[in-house]
Amino acid sequence: MNIKDKILFPLVLAAAIVFFGGCATKNVAYFRNSSTVNLEQSRMLYDARIMPKDILTITVSTSDQDAAVPFNMTVPTPMTQGQRSTYSQPMLQSYLVDNEGNIDFPRVGRVHVGGLTKSEAEKLILDKIRPYMSKTETPIVTVRMSNYKISVLGEVNRPGMYTVSNEKISILEALAQAGDLTIYGVRNNVKLIREDSSGMKSIHVLNLNDANLINSPYYYLQQNDIVYVEPNKVKAQNSSVGSMTTLWFSATSILISLTSLLYNILN
Repeated sequence: MNIKDKILFPLVLAAAIVFFGGCATKNVAYFRNSSTVNLEQSRMLYDARIMPKDILTITVSTSDQDAAVPFNMTVPTPMTQGQRSTYSQPMLQSYLVDNEGNIDFPRVGRVHVGGLTKSEAEKLILDKIRPYMSKTETPIVTVRMSNYKISVLGEVNRPGMYTVSNEKISILEALAQAGDLTIYGVRNNVKLIREDSSGMKSIHVLNLNDANLINSPYYYLQQNDIVYVEPNKVKAQNSSVGSMTTLWFSATSILISLTSLLYNILN
């Protein structure tokens, strides 16, 4: 290598590192265009809606404790100690929403809560139980979703199913719980798989590089949503090379063994 090549080689190498490093940063960074987004469009408070197969915990509170007893059904919780089965402190009865969006509530009967928000369901149940109480009583109804869960799969550090205690989670919060995307995750083609109240499935593509995601109707996740982060070409190629390398080493090892065996037999 002459003096000219010795000078040019480091410069070309440095330029390549800067170029490819800039491309990597461009592809990895979230919300690259955040300064151009109109955040006024995102001014809304998300409120989850009740779906079929949701499990609801409904509590009725009154100043007179006896007045609320008929509406706060409890069930014993079984516990196993050795060979014996015992029961712990009773827990409130949970209500499974059927495929038509109904639950069976004590004394009131069938109540349609499907498609309602938590506050709307509370008001509906409150109106249903008022006739069974004195006019001086002011009951309080509290509805909670016990099985609000989302799943995050693919190129994240901690894939799995996550329970959402406050019934509200954004796509970024879900990815944060999963330990964020790995360096191999494709950030501009994240798949959101969703099922509506009729059982219809849909797939939506989310671009984490685009700050306009904040204004998307899919920014907040619904219960039972599935988020999938696909691997980029580098990860796919590495996986393919890894498999081929393992196969090549195995074949080479077998060939060497056979050659050694034949050599020993013939000699």
